[in-house]
Amino acid sequence: MPTAEAAPSSPRPPRGVALHERDRASMRLLFCGDIVGRAGRVVVTEHIPRLRRELALDFVVANGENAAHGFGITDKICEELYAGGVDVITTGNHVWDKREIIPYIGGDPRLLRPLNFPPGTPGKGYGIYALADGRKLLVVNAMARLFMDAIDDPFAAVEKLLAEHPLGEVDAIFVDFHGEATSEKMSMGHFCDGRASAVIGTHSHVPTADAQILPKGTGYMTDAGMCGDYDSVIGMQKEAAIARFVRKMPGERLQVAEGEATLCAAYVEIDDATGLARRIAPLRLGGRLQPEWPLGEPLAATVPTVF
Repeated sequence: MPTAEAAPSSPRPPRGVALHERDRASMRLLFCGDIVGRAGRVVVTEHIPRLRRELALDFVVANGENAAHGFGITDKICEELYAGGVDVITTGNHVWDKREIIPYIGGDPRLLRPLNFPPGTPGKGYGIYALADGRKLLVVNAMARLFMDAIDDPFAAVEKLLAEHPLGEVDAIFVDFHGEATSEKMSMGHFCDGRASAVIGTHSHVPTADAQILPKGTGYMTDAGMCGDYDSVIGMQKEAAIARFVRKMPGERLQVAEGEATLCAAYVEIDDATGLARRIAPLRLGGRLQPEWPLGEPLAATVPTVF
């Protein structure tokens, strides 16, 4: 898959060379799409430590709203993901599926819920995180409304936040926009163009092929996909999901698929001078999907066995 890349504002160091932090020209961020169930957690926690080394990552964000057997997240799962190398967890419409997260979320600044939930909702929709070298990253979690819950206007909420914490006050801004409609997600990308480092969508569990740098410099991808088993219906076991469409009747509760998972993510390089994207590319490892490596090195495709 082609990689979206902007002309660098300063010479890029040779690939694979270890750099002193102050000499680095860009912030390197990895965003993992919706983690679905145990299989998704395993593929993330197994690969992230190596990816942090090989890609010289500064920060890792993951959407964890489906991490607890496909529905919601728990405090123990947050700890598991943090221990595995994830820095911040975003969520979406399934954030409250595990009720025990409600009293927990307010005390964990690394676990976000959508910014545009009504006032008084527990937790926060954004956080400003300091890297080891002092650079600051604003992570924003917002949720769309088309074919989703009727919550507050995400565009107004994001506009207010970007005005309060613009690029320059922070070194980079990342937005996870959790939504169903591709049109609404693309609109948010263009709405933030030139004002955010990257806007990447979640929720559909299917990675899109439109990773690009928008005209004013914001990295964009409509959906990062999921970290889960793709021999499934968006991470759920196939039989019960298909039956709902065939019979048009309520059936058994959907169960998460637990086969070998694919890690679906997006890699973003952010220019330290401007706070805008220099590069955005998909990353896919493991499972059934065609592998993608963001720095261009070829990866051997895994051909699924057909029985």
